[in-house]
Amino acid sequence: MYSNFFLPVSTSQIISRGRRIYHETYGCQMNVNDMEIVLSIMKNAGYEEVVKEPENAEIIFINTCAIRDNAEQKVWQRLNYFWFLKREWKSNVAVGRSQSTHPPKIAVLGCMAERLKEKILDADKMVDVVCGPDAYRDLPRLLDEVDYGHKGINTLLSLEETYADVSPVRISSNSVTAFVSIMRGCNNMCSFCIVPFTRGRERSRPVSSIVREVGELWKEGVKEVMLLGQNVNSYNDVSELSGLEPGANWRLSEGFSSMCKVKNMGLRFSDLLDRLSTEFPEMRFRFTSPHPNDFICVPLLILRDRYLVCVLKFLILEIGLMVILVQAHLGYAIQAGFIYFQSIFYLLNLITIIQSFFPALKSLDPLTGFCGETEEEHADTLSLVKSVGYDMAYMFAYSMRERTHAHRNYMDDVPDNVKQRRLTELIDTFRESTGQRFESQVGTVQLVLVEGPNKRAPESELVGRSDRGHKVSFLNVPLPHSFETDGKRNPEIGDYVEVRILRSTKASLFGEALARTSLSSEVFNSSKYSSELPTFVEG
Repeated sequence: MYSNFFLPVSTSQIISRGRRIYHETYGCQMNVNDMEIVLSIMKNAGYEEVVKEPENAEIIFINTCAIRDNAEQKVWQRLNYFWFLKREWKSNVAVGRSQSTHPPKIAVLGCMAERLKEKILDADKMVDVVCGPDAYRDLPRLLDEVDYGHKGINTLLSLEETYADVSPVRISSNSVTAFVSIMRGCNNMCSFCIVPFTRGRERSRPVSSIVREVGELWKEGVKEVMLLGQNVNSYNDVSELSGLEPGANWRLSEGFSSMCKVKNMGLRFSDLLDRLSTEFPEMRFRFTSPHPNDFICVPLLILRDRYLVCVLKFLILEIGLMVILVQAHLGYAIQAGFIYFQSIFYLLNLITIIQSFFPALKSLDPLTGFCGETEEEHADTLSLVKSVGYDMAYMFAYSMRERTHAHRNYMDDVPDNVKQRRLTELIDTFRESTGQRFESQVGTVQLVLVEGPNKRAPESELVGRSDRGHKVSFLNVPLPHSFETDGKRNPEIGDYVEVRILRSTKASLFGEALARTSLSSEVFNSSKYSSELPTFVEG
């Protein structure tokens, strides 16, 4: 049984192992950031070459998502093709279809690897390595094991791993935006969600490591950073404080509860944002995804005050609220054994409070077709979307996930055709409201970060994003600076431009460029960009 450990393997065989990497990523922005971490770890281990086609790769990474069944089915389809490349490697090389010097090693990473590790390894021997989200540092060793005839697997979850010391290798070709992970895992244990079981418990990166990474990105010319986490507003850095507050002081939003208790309370999300905005006054920050559990007035007050000083600098709010009236583990009022928003009171109250601070910035993560959902509850969801009016939404139909509370306790009793019909109605309702949101901006002046040429008119137009995350295009013409005396020039990627909106569609805006500007100097004139300034409401 130990004979494999003593097979003679020459030094030349080990040195000549394949090192060209091809990668694909499915799922959320966190998975994109994870792949950047993987590439950094592999680069430090000597695997530096990344190829654009799987046919030319000697290592194939597929980073997976387990949130919905549809995402998993896409992964299985791709694995079948990668297995074909591996199985038919010799014939592919002979006909020139492949240029790799070795049959590719196939590695499944991420949430699906954590959830279905045994099934993936047993699937007709198509996969060589299975590696979970907390084990990426082990990838070089796992790939070495394949050279000795072993399967490589490490799906252990960690209570400490945040990859805080890893500088990600950026994947995006966009030179002005980047993702930065501030925490990993989730403690909310929502009944429908697989994330706590695939990414483990919450743990936060030290503030200093996040500031360091953002500083590196700033030196590379990045002007906008998306802060990532399963629940960013529960960020809690306990690594850099000596006198920690007891976790008993941890407050939740009114009407909400949590199954997981906080042991010690350190630096909160508002502390992180305050530090970042102070040290990088020309950087714009977004974040995703917050949870309604942790929207309380003390952090909101801090953010509101900073918002008034830096209204167009760093705070772009995404309200990732799950509006489906779900059963269990969201901590709302109980009625007739069915846990839901009691007359949707707590949810609407929370939205009112948040909108009093940040009235223009709203997005939604609605789920339709959860176990037991009635037509009346579906109608409530549509009504909420109409009444609130959202800028962005990520909408999908519910699919049962193994290991979740719902899988153990409920029946997936809403038929697929009903789920799809309700999803279509939800999408149509959202599009009606978002068209009105875009139309309302006609005549306003928006601050736009230039991302590059407009693909539809690359010779004459530029495109960028406003502070609300909306796509804005405008003519590429020479512009003066709003206060500097450097003459006129055409805007460049990474410039901030004042744009008066002339017309809109349901998905984008078009305007007239007025001037180039600087972010930190324009915050004192924030009123000229929007009439929707925040007011404080006690609650």
